[in-house]
Amino acid sequence: MAAGSQELIRDMNYRKILETIIREGCISRADLAKMLGLTKATVSSQVQALLADGLVEETGSQHTSKGRRPIMLTFRGSHAHVLSLDIGPDTMNLLLSDLLGRHCYSRQLSWNPEAEPLLPILYRTVEDMLTHPRQENQQVIGICLGIHGVVYENEILFTPYYDLEHAPLKQALEERFSLPVLIENEANLSALGEKTFSFRVSNLVNISVHSGIGLGIIMDGRLYTGANGFAGEFGHTIVEPQGRPCPCGNLGCLEQYASETAILRKYNQLKNTVHCTIDDLVTDYQKKEGAALFAIQDFITYMAMGINNIVNIFNPQLIVINSALTAYLPDVTGRIYERLRNRMSRECRIVPSTLQDTATLLGGVYLISRNYLGIEEFCPPL
Repeated sequence: MAAGSQELIRDMNYRKILETIIREGCISRADLAKMLGLTKATVSSQVQALLADGLVEETGSQHTSKGRRPIMLTFRGSHAHVLSLDIGPDTMNLLLSDLLGRHCYSRQLSWNPEAEPLLPILYRTVEDMLTHPRQENQQVIGICLGIHGVVYENEILFTPYYDLEHAPLKQALEERFSLPVLIENEANLSALGEKTFSFRVSNLVNISVHSGIGLGIIMDGRLYTGANGFAGEFGHTIVEPQGRPCPCGNLGCLEQYASETAILRKYNQLKNTVHCTIDDLVTDYQKKEGAALFAIQDFITYMAMGINNIVNIFNPQLIVINSALTAYLPDVTGRIYERLRNRMSRECRIVPSTLQDTATLLGGVYLISRNYLGIEEFCPPL
């Protein structure tokens, strides 16, 4: 066998063994060999390389009724750190964590896209995060940016609520910090975060509801983004012909009726004010105050309409709704489900996100970790 072929096989076995250790959480060399159909000698040599690289560690012995107790192996998530950012139209969330999304340090800051360009803010905040004492001198191996808009192959194509189209964020940050930078749509990252750290299903749809409405689609275990990144623009599906104008250029888009911004606008109109917040809306709904009940009913009606279409088109196993309204008002998710008219919905669960604001950030951890490790799938145990 040619030397190049032998090297390729060794590399494949290295990554296959690493992927399995991550997925199983804790496993012996003997079980690795049995599970992967490899010789004990091959597993032993590749595990030795993983130990030398600091990606795997030995964690004690497995109890057994006879013979020597096998030494167990586990993935060393603290080997390196990841910096993940969710860049919204008025707030920015940042997370510094290890490769498994643990040992976290997070920050949130407000910003005004019209008052200050994004890059100077990114330079300052990334610098602060990279030099934070909680990093404990661990290596940071990449940065992920979650953008509220259409992203394709790390290029920002469309952002309706701030002006970042074709902004050279990847090039600027890589040049400044000498780290790989990945850019992805925030709803896509949220779907990856939910699948990796909360729900182990192969077909999942994540609906992110905020100033807009985004859709992250996992099909057969893979993120689906369409031919050029525009899949999942759920908020720009039309629910009211000749309806309210949308920044995308169309009329009657869903997010003009069911986004948190739209629902809050409706609530303020009914209250004849402009100052009420989501917290006020939640409090008034719990008190059964009329304006809040009407506003939430709009949310339920339009979300059920949109989700019915999702069920028909994608037939997912699970739909995760990531919204402050479903997080703080537990009955809302059930009321949306009750409004669904398609019988197919009975085979699909609809749940509120348990990760909430961290879903997008943990999706960034997934992308950077998988990219750094060079494995096909990054699937730590739940």
